[in-house]
Amino acid sequence: MAHNCTDIHDVLEKYYLSPMYAIEFCIGFPSNLLVVLGYIFCLPNWQSCNIYVFSLAVSDLIFLCTLPGLSYLYANNQSTSSPSACVINRYILHVNLYSSILFMVWLCMDRFLLIKHPTRNHYLQRPQTAVIVTALSWLAVNVEIAPMIALMVQDLHNANYSHCTDFANLKGDVHTLGYSLGLTLTGYILPLFALCGFSYQIAHLLRVQERALQRRSTSYKRPLKVVASAAAMFLILYTPYHVLRNITIASWQVWRGMTQCPKKYIEALYILTRPLAFLHSVINPVFYFLMGDKFRELLFTKLRKLVRMKEQQRQPA
Repeated sequence: MAHNCTDIHDVLEKYYLSPMYAIEFCIGFPSNLLVVLGYIFCLPNWQSCNIYVFSLAVSDLIFLCTLPGLSYLYANNQSTSSPSACVINRYILHVNLYSSILFMVWLCMDRFLLIKHPTRNHYLQRPQTAVIVTALSWLAVNVEIAPMIALMVQDLHNANYSHCTDFANLKGDVHTLGYSLGLTLTGYILPLFALCGFSYQIAHLLRVQERALQRRSTSYKRPLKVVASAAAMFLILYTPYHVLRNITIASWQVWRGMTQCPKKYIEALYILTRPLAFLHSVINPVFYFLMGDKFRELLFTKLRKLVRMKEQQRQPA
């Protein structure tokens, strides 16, 4: 147990972050792996939506592979014997953080276009366009996160390459607070506005269709619920993390006159938000199944066949 404010940081990292990351890996890895394998082996014809879902699932799967390392790291007070693994883990973590919401924006855009153009005659609904958008998205996110490599390397150098520090506590030539605020704006706030915008546009289209057809269309209600749920998920999971991350950095760099205990309490709150932010990788598979009827049917058909084959093999000849 923590006896004073200086102990809170270490206690939360060891007894909160470490088990939380382990739990998220155990739940999220199998479900995302199932989606990735299902797309590879069960889906013969890919549409634009499938490309975005697959990219999101791959991003989540790669990120989830870093969680056992992070769990071990926090269980051992952030001491690291591999500086390169520290940089790679942190880099993947933040690439996933901002690629996830970006790919969800494209998924919601696809749902909006599906209602507006049910025959899929819009150029943004073409698989070739989706591949280009996906590639540009990966490029944009990696460019956004690239300055963090310099920060992490400088911080590791200052710590004699023995301490793997979280983003909010990095120290280097890059202005951490300005960089964090820029990431918050471009990587989170703008995509969140896009998600909310697509929710509004889908709701508007549905109201127009209802007035024109004089009946309720239940088949098109689900895309609205999916898009609105995605926006709500990122709002709930990401907002506390980004607010507390920026406040934590400001408490060390801008409000230097603040006493030690308030700084530690702010950092403790920030630590509490981190597993919450990364929980999206566990929840995302729910959206994958809701967004693709054909994928869900094909996957369940494949799984039923595999179960039947196993049962037949167990039966005596």
